[in-house]
Amino acid sequence: MATGQLFSRTTQALFYNYKQLPIQRMLDFDFLCGRETPSVAGIINPGGDGFQKLFFGQEEIAIPVHSAIDAACAAHPTADVFINFASFRSAAASSMAALKQPTIRVVAIIAEGVPESDTKQLIAYARANNKVVIGPATVGGIQAGAFKIGDTAGTIDNIIQCKLYRPGSVGFVSKSGGMSNELYNTIARVTDGIYEGIAIGGDVFPGSTLSDHVLRFNNIPQIKMIVVLGELGGQDEYSLVEALKQGKVTKPVVAWVSGTCARLFKSEVQFGHAGAKSGGDMESAQGKNQALREAGAVVPTSYEALEAAIKETFEKLVEGGNITEVKEVTPPQIPEDLNTAIKSGKVRAPTHIISTISDDRGEEPCYAGVPMSSIVEQGYGVGDVISLLWFKRSLPRYCTKFIEICIMLCADHGPCVSGAHNTIVTARAGKDLVSSLVSGLLTIGPRFGGAIDDAARYFKDAYDRNLTPYEFVESMKKKGIRVPGIGHRIKRGDNRDKRVELLQLFARTNFPSVKYMEYAVQVETYTLSKANNLVLNVDGAIGSLFLDLLAGSGMFTKQEIDEIVEIGYLNGLFVLARSIGLIGHTFDQKRLKQPLYRHPWEDVLYTK
Repeated sequence: MATGQLFSRTTQALFYNYKQLPIQRMLDFDFLCGRETPSVAGIINPGGDGFQKLFFGQEEIAIPVHSAIDAACAAHPTADVFINFASFRSAAASSMAALKQPTIRVVAIIAEGVPESDTKQLIAYARANNKVVIGPATVGGIQAGAFKIGDTAGTIDNIIQCKLYRPGSVGFVSKSGGMSNELYNTIARVTDGIYEGIAIGGDVFPGSTLSDHVLRFNNIPQIKMIVVLGELGGQDEYSLVEALKQGKVTKPVVAWVSGTCARLFKSEVQFGHAGAKSGGDMESAQGKNQALREAGAVVPTSYEALEAAIKETFEKLVEGGNITEVKEVTPPQIPEDLNTAIKSGKVRAPTHIISTISDDRGEEPCYAGVPMSSIVEQGYGVGDVISLLWFKRSLPRYCTKFIEICIMLCADHGPCVSGAHNTIVTARAGKDLVSSLVSGLLTIGPRFGGAIDDAARYFKDAYDRNLTPYEFVESMKKKGIRVPGIGHRIKRGDNRDKRVELLQLFARTNFPSVKYMEYAVQVETYTLSKANNLVLNVDGAIGSLFLDLLAGSGMFTKQEIDEIVEIGYLNGLFVLARSIGLIGHTFDQKRLKQPLYRHPWEDVLYTK
């Protein structure tokens, strides 16, 4: 492996398996370092293409999303780092696919639990093709002031505290990602900071070893000293011992192997990492520390003394003239995300939507304050749900039962009415369910099913003003307005609409008052004296009875009743009900595999 620097200020990466926070942290680091271009060139999400919106400083940018690794590499030939956030199940396969791409030079595998046999294959392929694998089970790495992988170094506050926004003189390599953050801080306190830091991961077989990176650091002129943090288990540190003995490492190395406490246990202990398991004296922390010390590394007596050892080594290099003072720079302020600022109480932001009928926060959704579990446990029906979502209160059972009866009676009225006809024609044209449904719903209006609100509005106004049926009908006639809710193309005075009769029977049996319905019946009596088809239709029946429901329940003020009628609640009931039938007609036509409908020319009057 050896060679030298892995990353620079122009390095770009492809990010596999979209994760918003790690990518945004990379972009925030780019902005902090003064990079001109984002370090994430593209995102790979298997099966998905498009763009993801993220922030580069204050500017919102769109990063391309690709469905396949080869497509992403072809689209971004200068991106030579592959950051793999796939799960342990697919991490090996996707990493191998990336390594086989000629443009990819470095692969970082974040996942823990990658099978060791798969990791060995990745290592063999990478070495044979002069490529670098960092991980598995790694947090990644960082080139101070230039590039970082994923969540490396944690939050922006930690990065600033560790002075990682500009390069220092120390090369650092560790097995542990969590301890890397700790050491970045330690090194920043007693030296001029990190130049490059790598966490190789805690698996038994890391893609690249401690010594691989130490030897690479030795070839980077800007790195003046090296800090190594190993751990008990395995023999990785001994390859570094050999490199030191053979004189391959010419820069000062300060090293510590964690896990000295393992000897306090009577039996063998498995620590957090898969590879952190001492198998004997040679793999113990004490054995490794002693070997490193004998090979020429600076090894303190304890972890607590590591900071002092780093400081002493750095100061000797400064005194010897090997390190020139790093010019401090003030990093730019990273704009704070709105959600974060709101949570911390720094800003107030107006909401864009107001909702009073439902709440999906918490453990379960609520309808008008009633938890979903209560709705099910108390045996609420569709009428009860409508009362909660439309009227924001639990109506008496006779009210919700009336709502359900209206839905059942208005669900369908055969295939010949305009709404069903439109839906059937659309379904036979091969359109989808929603298109077919909407084509039928769009016919609902003052001439078809949309007269319920108007019927309620006019009946209420006439009744409240104490107009006689004669005065009401004749005043409408003078205005040139047909009485909504009166008249039917088929039904007659001697052939009443059964739906109207059922609604009236239910209301007379259950409602405390039916004054508006009785007024509508008186109006019907007068209109029938003029023509036999001017009967009270289902729109008029529902409109007048809904007025009785609202007024008789005692749960609505006069202002609320007027508002309900004005807004269009009652037509909403017909829309909801008829949607059931229109959906049924759509399914019926598709089930019957009916062909495209063409209206017969015999049924058209062609005229000039």
